Amino acid sequence: MSAEKKSMRVLISGAAGQIGYSLIPMVASGQALGPDQPVELVLLDIPPCKTKLMGVCMEVQDCAFPLVKKVIQSIDGATAFKDVDLAILVGGFPRKKGMLRADLLKINNKIFSAMGKALNDTASPDCKVVVVANPANTNCLVAATHAPKIPKANFSCLTRLDMNRAKGQIVERLGLGSPADVKNVIIWGNHSKTQYPDIIDTKVKVDGKWAELTKVASEEDTKFFAGEFITTVQYRGAKVIQARGLSSAASAAKAVTDHIRSLFLGTSEGEHVAMGVWSDGNSYGIEKGLFYSFPVTCKAGKWTFVEGMKTTEQGKK
Repeated sequence: MSAEKKSMRVLISGAAGQIGYSLIPMVASGQALGPDQPVELVLLDIPPCKTKLMGVCMEVQDCAFPLVKKVIQSIDGATAFKDVDLAILVGGFPRKKGMLRADLLKINNKIFSAMGKALNDTASPDCKVVVVANPANTNCLVAATHAPKIPKANFSCLTRLDMNRAKGQIVERLGLGSPADVKNVIIWGNHSKTQYPDIIDTKVKVDGKWAELTKVASEEDTKFFAGEFITTVQYRGAKVIQARGLSSAASAAKAVTDHIRSLFLGTSEGEHVAMGVWSDGNSYGIEKGLFYSFPVTCKAGKWTFVEGMKTTEQGKK
């Protein structure tokens, strides 16, 4: 009988919020890090959410997750990151009606500067950091800049939700069996309306065999993928808010889980995923010093750029 793995200490900020509430069971049940990886959960939120956070911790205890060895509740961002192996930064200041983007960036800059410093001072030296809170790419850059002891390659931000949204649209358009029948959708850029969902390397499973999407798409499908498909993915979050009255939560949590699982457990042979990562060393002409979504492969907590991807003229623009 093999020995039990050493526990990983996993911090989730914004733990009492909608995404955090959906994400915690996925991490606690092994969907993110594997069915044999014990975890110590550090659930962090702001002081006004102390009572809600207490309720969340009660629920985690009541779930009796076999993999959860410890639950630590915290409202102190300066001390919560101590010895953390994986930090999932979900909590941020949301953009409110009438707020200028510059004001949003200023407030979040303060939040993520503080978290970056706390990571730098107290987290595990090889801590991996996944930024979810929007604007994710910018928040990731701020946190990484304030944590010089942690390699920039250890930071990443979420564009997997956009990739998953794109897969859902492809399944619906082509009448495929499930999202498992789609792979290698590329998301270039930011998690925002400026992103570009790219199907140039996408494969779909038709009659049990993988085929290039661009070769099986009809003329009408091709028009769809060059137009409505792109805007649907770009504005999907806004549509969810319009319909639901709240922002995406379950789908965001699922995407975070997928992102972490790919990063730690690896991507399959012949498959790449979308991830916002440090741009230094890329071969696509994207300037250095940014967090930008590229196609990557992953293994054992490390990612690698997929080289040689071409895109359409539309994508280049």
